[in-house]
Amino acid sequence: MQIVAAGQGYVGLPLAVRAAEAGHRVTGYDVDADRVRRLAAGDSHVEDVPSGRLRAVLDAGTYRASADEAALAGYDIAVITVPTPLREGVPDLSFIETCARTLGRHLRRGATVVLESTTYPGTTEELLLPVLEEASGLKAGEDFRAGFSPERIAPGNKRWSFETTPKLVSGIDTESLEVIKGFYDTVFQTTVAVSTPKVAELAKLIENTFRLVNISMINELATLTDRLGVDIWEAIDAAATKPFGFTRFTPGPGVGGHCLPVDPLFLSWKIREDLGVPFRFVELADEVNRSMPHYVVRRVAAALDQRGKAVSGSRILLLGLTYKINATDLRESPSTRVAELLISLGSQVRGADPNVAPSDHPKLNLPLVDADEEEIAAADAVVLLMDHAAFDLPMIGELAPYVLDCRNRLSGPNVETLY
Repeated sequence: MQIVAAGQGYVGLPLAVRAAEAGHRVTGYDVDADRVRRLAAGDSHVEDVPSGRLRAVLDAGTYRASADEAALAGYDIAVITVPTPLREGVPDLSFIETCARTLGRHLRRGATVVLESTTYPGTTEELLLPVLEEASGLKAGEDFRAGFSPERIAPGNKRWSFETTPKLVSGIDTESLEVIKGFYDTVFQTTVAVSTPKVAELAKLIENTFRLVNISMINELATLTDRLGVDIWEAIDAAATKPFGFTRFTPGPGVGGHCLPVDPLFLSWKIREDLGVPFRFVELADEVNRSMPHYVVRRVAAALDQRGKAVSGSRILLLGLTYKINATDLRESPSTRVAELLISLGSQVRGADPNVAPSDHPKLNLPLVDADEEEIAAADAVVLLMDHAAFDLPMIGELAPYVLDCRNRLSGPNVETLY
């Protein structure tokens, strides 16, 4: 089949390459011309798609990257994988709307459009379909098919790969579901059909809300257990020995990525808009997690004060800037807020992350350095935000004058953990 993957980011590129490997003819469409040039040259920006895999489907002729709308003509299935950010607490679906309008101009009878971008229940039927119908002059369910299939990307996950993670699928009618499931069956090992797009849309938000609420509970507890005189890490390990009814979550400096800081708030916004009541769990969880970078900075400032140093003017090294271990993704990473807060207090902040290039952190005037012996020993305080495998943790624990360990990986007289 002729497939279009509209949006070639962390979701769209893995889908496009996997579909091309499955034998489909895939156009990876993106409005970012620089990104398209990189992809056309076989240079992948997504860690789960090595450049070698990308070059293989380019050489096979089953994948092409394009920023030219004309390349969309003749598609059998188009999948929308564009961003859905929050703007001052309100979902911004303009990328979906613009993409749907573009695809609608090339929509033909018998073709199918699938939305994968995370959003609130009702988006597929209330926004996507009207835009497609207006742009194409065709009727959903009669002339073309449509549905929703939420992405479940987990960058760097070694246990569950892109294709082995079960894939939820839905359609606006029986025929749409049959076609959509048939396509995804060629890409994923397991597909799970649900009755309506609204169910699939809500299921995705439930998945991320579950994680957000549980992480926030552990994070809040981590700010209290030092006063209780209890080691929260040991207590979590003890609780995790229960073989049922418990899922292990650990504290950290906050949450990052697109999913946890953003997606549950789509549901909270929708409930307020339609029902006029708050979704209190989500709003409280969001408040707790947004406070964690402030807690980290307070801990660093207090530790420096105990050592006779002011946070202003102190040299502070942040280790691990990505939101996930061994990943390259900086989206919504709490490291950004920790750095901002420390800089606002007058600290001399440096960052070390083997997975991040200087161009990846454009929002901050944050020098990136190697986490070598010289940098570790020269810092007044080291903050381990993410414990990447490339870090020499024993050396850090031995040489750093002071470490705030947000991941419970270090030991030594100069190390404090986040509890």
